[in-house]
Amino acid sequence: MPNALCIGVAGGTGSGKTTVSRAIIDRVGRGKITVLSQDRYYKDLSHLPLSDRVRRNFDHPLAFEYELLAHHLRLLKEGHAADIPVYDFSRHRRAAGTEHLESRPVLILEGILIFALPEIRELIDIKIFVDTDADIRFIRRLARDMAERGRTLESVVDQYMDTVRPMHLEFVEPSKRWSDIIIPEGGFNTVALDLVISRIQAILDQACQLTNADEVG
Repeated sequence: MPNALCIGVAGGTGSGKTTVSRAIIDRVGRGKITVLSQDRYYKDLSHLPLSDRVRRNFDHPLAFEYELLAHHLRLLKEGHAADIPVYDFSRHRRAAGTEHLESRPVLILEGILIFALPEIRELIDIKIFVDTDADIRFIRRLARDMAERGRTLESVVDQYMDTVRPMHLEFVEPSKRWSDIIIPEGGFNTVALDLVISRIQAILDQACQLTNADEVG
């Protein structure tokens, strides 16, 4: 393929974005897909004391290094590899190393705010918004942050009330209008997933046929 097909999977925290991405991977094939998370591109806060880092608003668009994300998206879409950052969520800082990602025919970009800024949105070919009730999203975030990110119950609740919920209402929810497809119930909506995956397969098949025709010609 001349360019990788970029699929954006957006939605609020805990909406089921990763579940949708996994469903696509399982059906299309892991060997055809590269997955990139917006969360890798939080700005490095290592110059600040930890007490200041924990109070930052991580749900505002300015919390992310969008220029670097856009650069890596272009590289991967054009068939090049990219060395992406690694983020330490327990200490709210960027880790020293990077992860090498190879380009594949399909690129899945996950993130809460990937539709909120034009410079990222314009690089996405198929925009999927995962729409899930707020109470379910909060419970999922609570379980994830405590189990995977070393957070306490109090810190998760405080952050949710102070920044996560207000930023969702201000930025995430309004970005839904830019989506091509809205999937209620996330990865449990098999009808919507079947439609999305069929469309992806059709695009890949068409691109493969064009490539074969060019080689024959």
